Amino acid sequence: MKIETYSIPGLASLTPRHIGDERGYFAEVFRADLFAQHVGDYAFVQDNESRSAKVGTVRGLHYQSDPRAQGKLVRCTAGALFDVAVDIRGGSPTYGQWVGETLTPDNGKQLWVPPGFAHGFCSLEPDTVIAYKVTDYYSAECDKGLAWDDPAIGIVWPDAADAETLSSKDRGQPLLSDLPAYFCWSA
Repeated sequence: MKIETYSIPGLASLTPRHIGDERGYFAEVFRADLFAQHVGDYAFVQDNESRSAKVGTVRGLHYQSDPRAQGKLVRCTAGALFDVAVDIRGGSPTYGQWVGETLTPDNGKQLWVPPGFAHGFCSLEPDTVIAYKVTDYYSAECDKGLAWDDPAIGIVWPDAADAETLSSKDRGQPLLSDLPAYFCWSA
């Protein structure tokens, strides 16, 4: 497995090795020992999946606050998506900065989004399926969000991104400048 980090501490890209032949391929998409060694010792408690029927569907930016903060290990199992993580750890030198990756079944890339980051994505193909492991259970009380198009963050979304696809919840999310300090950065 190839594991890469970013200029924003905590984020990582994990790309499983595909072993293939004329029939297809095999890949180990997760190994707890390698994950703990290179990323951190997290326990995953729930697997989630969502399907976006339309190209340009935008979901997010979402996160859960303490005491139910979630880390997410995200991958695409059908179609293609542009996946984004935004640092919302108060006091972080990279506060408000973002990373984006294109995830597809063929490239096999996975994005690790630790607690303290908002997460969102845009579907790039019809019937895109995103699957992700999380480190805590869903909590409606801790479910929070951030405006996907906040100019202070400046995410460069794909041209396909369609604001009309936003849920009513995502249409009303606060700007970064209005977020309480849900997370604190520590070196």
